[in-house]
Amino acid sequence: MSQQQSQPQPQSQATDAAHSRPGAPGPTPAPGPTGGPRPAPAVPGWVTGGLVFAGVLMLVNGLLAVLQGISAIAEDDVYGSVRDYVFGMSLTGWGWTLLVLGVVVAAVGYGILKGAWWARITGIFVASLSMVLHFLFLPYTPVWSVIMVGIDFFVILALATAQDISESTSASTRENASAGR
Repeated sequence: MSQQQSQPQPQSQATDAAHSRPGAPGPTPAPGPTGGPRPAPAVPGWVTGGLVFAGVLMLVNGLLAVLQGISAIAEDDVYGSVRDYVFGMSLTGWGWTLLVLGVVVAAVGYGILKGAWWARITGIFVASLSMVLHFLFLPYTPVWSVIMVGIDFFVILALATAQDISESTSASTRENASAGR
């Protein structure tokens, strides 16, 4: 009897990763229809499409705001003169505001296209700021400002409703790594 107690009992293979030894092979994935490992679930196209949509719109919006700002700084004759405007600012001031906003919006749009984690929240904030500034710039370019307010709305919508693809990507990476073992 003492001999049975001194011998270690064989452990059963744990199927749950939380209960397995570190470095132990994980569970074998179920075979797919072709007999090989089942492919990882793909991220839906509309999820990445919404982020690409927002990133491209922000990049283009930023570049156009930079050009709009440069033209307002270079010559005051480009835009019509607005008298007795409640939110009055010199056209040169508006030009510098649009130039700085355009650089920031383009940088955030580039960050969204690169998949930077900070870019989505910053993108919502910057698109909101852009929406307000284009509303204030309405008397100078009414049609363009309304179009830009609409584009900013769709950017905010796309960024706010997009799923976090980093969790889906990391889960599929883990599954692919365990299938390759």
